[in-house]
Amino acid sequence: MTLKLDQVNRHRERARFDRAELNAVLDAGHHVGILSTVVDGRPWVVPMLYGRAGDRILMHGSVGAGALRYVAAGAPAALCVMHMDGWVYGHTMFDSSANYRSAVVHGQLAALTGDDAADALTMIADCLTPGRSAEVPFHTKKQLAATTALAMHIADGQWTVKVRDAGPGEPEPGEADPGLWTGVLPIVSSYGAPQTSEHVPPDTPVSPSVLGVLRRSGQVQGQ
Repeated sequence: MTLKLDQVNRHRERARFDRAELNAVLDAGHHVGILSTVVDGRPWVVPMLYGRAGDRILMHGSVGAGALRYVAAGAPAALCVMHMDGWVYGHTMFDSSANYRSAVVHGQLAALTGDDAADALTMIADCLTPGRSAEVPFHTKKQLAATTALAMHIADGQWTVKVRDAGPGEPEPGEADPGLWTGVLPIVSSYGAPQTSEHVPPDTPVSPSVLGVLRRSGQVQGQ
């Protein structure tokens, strides 16, 4: 039996097929995913920071990470990204659920070298915090030598997106308890106040890129 990597089997009505919807899931939140593969016959999963540049998902890690060397050599891999949007409370535990957006991208990771690797590391930084790369020094040769930059190509037929965004389903006749609350409890992510490092004067202004993160989250006004 051939596994279809672009097919959602359970709750197919939640599947999304537009590439823009995949990009929206990948580009939302904090850019954290779970990378999985098989190493020496055993499952291997690790949380990874990532960025997206067009048709490529970019990741990085230490050159000392043996499993990363394995996937960089062409082992099949998958990246899973999920955003929790709310708890859904129904009239029964069976009918309770969660609202979420999720994506799984299958493919192979390729190790990047030279300028491509340096550019990928810069793009990852700017996906995590737009504009940060312009505020800090460029990568040194030592830093580049210590880092493995990887890219996974997003190919048609190699990804799925699944979204639930609704309240609880209608209870079966006679099942509803009019005294039991049902509905959705939204999950909201927010930032705390920036905490200045002990390595700089305490009155050092917060970087514009960091303020930009807060502004885009709706937590601060102005520039």
